[in-house]
Amino acid sequence: MKKDKVTANESKTYHEKNYIWGEITITLKVKYMGLFDKLRGEFIDIIEFLDNTQDTIVYRFERYGNEIKNNAKLIVREGQTAVFINEGQVADIFTPGTYTLNTENLPILSTLKGWKYGFNSPFKAEVYFVSTKNFIDQKWGTKNAIIVNDNRFGMVEIRAFGIYTFKITDAPVFIREIVGTNQSFTTQHICEQLKSIIVTRFSDATGESNLPIENYASNLNELSDAIFSYMQGDFAAYGMEVTKFLIENISMPDDVKKEIFELSRLDKIDLNKLTALKAAKAMEGAAENPSGAAGTGVGLGAGIAMAQQMTQSMMNSSSKQNEQATPPPLPGETLYYVAIDGQQAGPFNLSQLEELVEKQVLNRDTLVWKKGLSAWVLASEQADLQSLWTMTPPPLPKQE
Repeated sequence: MKKDKVTANESKTYHEKNYIWGEITITLKVKYMGLFDKLRGEFIDIIEFLDNTQDTIVYRFERYGNEIKNNAKLIVREGQTAVFINEGQVADIFTPGTYTLNTENLPILSTLKGWKYGFNSPFKAEVYFVSTKNFIDQKWGTKNAIIVNDNRFGMVEIRAFGIYTFKITDAPVFIREIVGTNQSFTTQHICEQLKSIIVTRFSDATGESNLPIENYASNLNELSDAIFSYMQGDFAAYGMEVTKFLIENISMPDDVKKEIFELSRLDKIDLNKLTALKAAKAMEGAAENPSGAAGTGVGLGAGIAMAQQMTQSMMNSSSKQNEQATPPPLPGETLYYVAIDGQQAGPFNLSQLEELVEKQVLNRDTLVWKKGLSAWVLASEQADLQSLWTMTPPPLPKQE
């Protein structure tokens, strides 16, 4: 069998295949540079895109010379939209389904190409597959601190982060405004731009909410809803829609956070107890930091003064608690105040006054006062106290 001669330059453009038949080996060499690509383009009759990734938004279908055969099959799967572009101009758009490409279902492209009576030869067009599914769990966050003006704390730096979900609602607009001529476009290509939009709207929402900074954590849902509504117009301009937006956390400087915690505790604890607690801590600090005799004396004096303040505070608090624990008088019961050793005592009900008489603390000449009297009067002048003076002790037991 005669062998073809192949030059050094030509060998790079030939594909060699050996076939063994008995003792005879047949070698076929086929020139493939450009040939197989062209044949591949000629025989492609199915146009589809199987997405094995989770982040591809747009994919341009590639084939030799951008040629599509007459009656080729177009398969558009759920969650996809196919867009035909002719010389940079958007032509026909296909939703999920299977189509046979001809002049009947390519009306815009047929008009652009001038096909009045159909076509039999391949035609050129770019086909873009656009994913219309929800792209979930997209991260966002503030790179730099955002300054807010709080009524209580003044200018405060805050940071925030969270997640959002978006999808493509207008494929031609998205291709025209964002994708351009890229063969493949993923979420990584657009995430920074979307984050900038979100951070800007977050800053606007926090400024307009007029919420105290200490209430941010308890109003994350309200802030998320406000920002969600603000962003819809920004995303729609690119043929997109935000379907979910969440703020996961809003942080602030540690010193502001500490002050917020202290103020919240002050609203719930007794100020007298807080004063006593701080006095006790100051005493501990003075005792742990002796600095000579003078320092010790000063520290001791301050400690004694603080101890007295603490004791007085605790006594006042205890007195208030006791007063609050005393039940009110029974309905219709008359209460008297009694002057004992020049000091006001009481109020006493009738049973308690009887005990005072028995102890010889109260007699007819003792000054008393009750509600309704304009001044202190003698106990003997009160008609409702006359029963106290008729009381006589029982006879003494007989002594053997």
